[in-house]
Amino acid sequence: MSIITLISDFGLKDHYVGILKGKIYSQFPEVNIVDLSHEVAKFNLFDASYLLEVSYYHFPKGTVHIMTVDAAQTADTIHIAMLLDGHYFIGADNGVLGHLAQKINPEKMVQINIHDRLSGAANDLDVFATVAAHLAKGGALTVIGKEVEEIKPLYRLHVSVDQELQFIRGHVVYVDDFGNCVTNITKKQIDDVAKGRKSLVRFHNKKIDSIKKNYTDFKKNDTASLKTHEGNAVAIINEAGFLEIAIYKSNPDSIGSATSLLGLRFRDLVTVEFES
Repeated sequence: MSIITLISDFGLKDHYVGILKGKIYSQFPEVNIVDLSHEVAKFNLFDASYLLEVSYYHFPKGTVHIMTVDAAQTADTIHIAMLLDGHYFIGADNGVLGHLAQKINPEKMVQINIHDRLSGAANDLDVFATVAAHLAKGGALTVIGKEVEEIKPLYRLHVSVDQELQFIRGHVVYVDDFGNCVTNITKKQIDDVAKGRKSLVRFHNKKIDSIKKNYTDFKKNDTASLKTHEGNAVAIINEAGFLEIAIYKSNPDSIGSATSLLGLRFRDLVTVEFES
């Protein structure tokens, strides 16, 4: 079974997603196409990078992932394809794929060079569809591109750890559709520094006294106690292993969310503190 996933900022109002799928199916009718997201904020490489990072490894090795956010080929930006962690990735050299390559060494990277082999009316989507179909059928990277050694990194916000191991400082890097604010602080970083100590989370002038393992990490068999948490700020470790700040059972359209009620935004500082 061959799989191609799509991440874009196309939205679903227009026809672009359907056209891309049509171009792929025209070359490989038997392939399975999975929509990861088409609601990435327009040209937002940071959102695109987070979604790709936390999604790709849930798929079988050999899956092809197309990233079409800010993906036009220009004089300064080439099209690339790479094999990393057993998966294929296709996109522009704008930093999104480079962010993955900073964390895991790619097995091979190529500059896509098939543009002049396609018809004169071919566009970026034709190139991505052709490359994706080729790779999904088991084709080699060297057929569609010339090998390169480096691609552009994405200059993301960094996590810092106090030398005395009293705190970790990170930032909000993604806000999801529920208004939950994901930071770049990982569970592993917290565990490595905490060494069994109690931790709390601070941001702006607010404090959350504990970090939950997940959204079900509350007192069991006590529905009344769960009800009392609704609308409260909580800090949890999300399914991808990152610290996330949320409003428990929030609804952005009614009671509000972490971003609207707590004032958290992209790049905001978040600190995890540890007992002495």
